[in-house]
Amino acid sequence: MKKTILVTGARGYIASYIQNNNKDKFNWIKMTRDDADFSNPDEVEKFVKSQEFDICLHTAANATTAVCEENPELAANINVESTKRIVDACKEKGARLIFCSTEQIFNGKENHGPFKEDEEPKAVTVYGQNKIDCEKYINDSGVDAVILRFSWMMGLSFAGVKASPSIVKNVLNAIMYQKPTLFTCNERRCMTYAKHLAEQFDKIAELPAGVYHVASSNDMTTYESACFVAKEMGITEENIEKYILPNTERYSDRFRDYRLDSSKLEEMGIKFGDFKSDVREILKDFSLSK
Repeated sequence: MKKTILVTGARGYIASYIQNNNKDKFNWIKMTRDDADFSNPDEVEKFVKSQEFDICLHTAANATTAVCEENPELAANINVESTKRIVDACKEKGARLIFCSTEQIFNGKENHGPFKEDEEPKAVTVYGQNKIDCEKYINDSGVDAVILRFSWMMGLSFAGVKASPSIVKNVLNAIMYQKPTLFTCNERRCMTYAKHLAEQFDKIAELPAGVYHVASSNDMTTYESACFVAKEMGITEENIEKYILPNTERYSDRFRDYRLDSSKLEEMGIKFGDFKSDVREILKDFSLSK
């Protein structure tokens, strides 16, 4: 018998991609802003408690760093307090929670990644700290939960799935609109084709409770990664120099490295590759290869 999944943030990139690839494997209850305002935890609690489901895939969040920094109370309500209500409802119903966390819980670390799941988190942003607070509440609650810490997820839009900004999308926009765009030099992070998450979601839903890192490996800086994407698209060196610009100022005070080690998932048969292979696959899928 198919399990029923309540998915929050149902119109978002990750949620819609997972639903698109698994529409026949599960019954889906789509929770959007029309159902509850996540800045109002009482509304969220009321809606979630009114539904019958086996799993809650909680993707909804305000992940915009600037908005969270400028409105920490609002961010706390959306990202933390509403999550607590969902956790409590899942525990009450005996439902599993699949919680979407982030690499940003490591953005305050001074040592370099890739980080394993048992690495102590440290964040210097409101959003990163919000996710740390959520993880702690989940772990303390005793709810049956899988916590997925995502790297930067990549991809492009297609029917029914609207992609979030990513390195591929940002490079494509810079070239298409001839808009010089800065890419950070003082940063390393993993970047992962979201398709690989969606294709393996049925296995992820059955994982033992715990924390898992979702990431393809990447040793390049974000600027180097952007140049690689442009070269794979067949962009000339002249145009790369004109539109793909190095941002040497951002994080010049301290190099950021919040790459994730996904070997724990790989040991369980859920595999993510490497950045270069992911980029080539995206460009091939969308007929953008050189």
